[in-house]
Amino acid sequence: MKSFNYHSAKDSKEATILSSSASAFLAGGMTTIPSMKLGMATYKDIIDIKNIKKLSGISVSGKSVKVGAITKHAEVANSKEIKKAIPSLASLAEGIGDPQVRNRGTIGGSIANNDPSADYPSACIALNAIIHTNERKIESSKFFKGMFETALKKGELIEMIEFQIPEKSSYQKHPNPASRYAIVGVYVAKHKTGINVGVTGAKPCVYNDKEIAKALESSFSSNSLSGVEVNSSDMNSDIHASSEYRASLVVTQAKKAVEAC
Repeated sequence: MKSFNYHSAKDSKEATILSSSASAFLAGGMTTIPSMKLGMATYKDIIDIKNIKKLSGISVSGKSVKVGAITKHAEVANSKEIKKAIPSLASLAEGIGDPQVRNRGTIGGSIANNDPSADYPSACIALNAIIHTNERKIESSKFFKGMFETALKKGELIEMIEFQIPEKSSYQKHPNPASRYAIVGVYVAKHKTGINVGVTGAKPCVYNDKEIAKALESSFSSNSLSGVEVNSSDMNSDIHASSEYRASLVVTQAKKAVEAC
């Protein structure tokens, strides 16, 4: 690992001032630190944001759940407020990695990293999340741009994620047996305004499966998906699962999610 300058920011403004094209924000460090150790990424400055109090905490108000960016996965999983308002979100967090990862990794870091197999991005899509940064509010449908790519500008910092409380929802995934990353994960959420089906692990970037959602609009039942076929041409294919298998898993996990709602 190459040397770097370490900074501990006291607030979002200081973190932004310290940032540059050669810097990185550090929350849980679940991706940043391993990438640096392996020589896959180098930074002149590392800006630690874990002491910024504004970025932590969970609150429920009206029709939404607000989660601070540096809130850890374990805190989301164990939150009584989230278990009551959106139990599927707490369940998702409980299924991330192992205890070490859940007690160190953060929700904001996961969303900003946008790993194609990460769990939280599917929740953002399904729950019509709004990503609050130090500069603006970004709808989840416009936030995730591609593999490890988001709408965040350099120096822009996620401060909070606001999830809309659905009428019913469930997240189901086929996990990698070692890492528990989603080979395919499907988050189904029914809102008064419609149905969202957030899919992760299947393609290079999380997406909302409109075909499955349309089938569920007519009848919210797993039987409605019996005739649905997902195109595998743009699906991921690797040693864990072929593109064809991932396509079949999307429907299978969607059915399980609907049945669990």
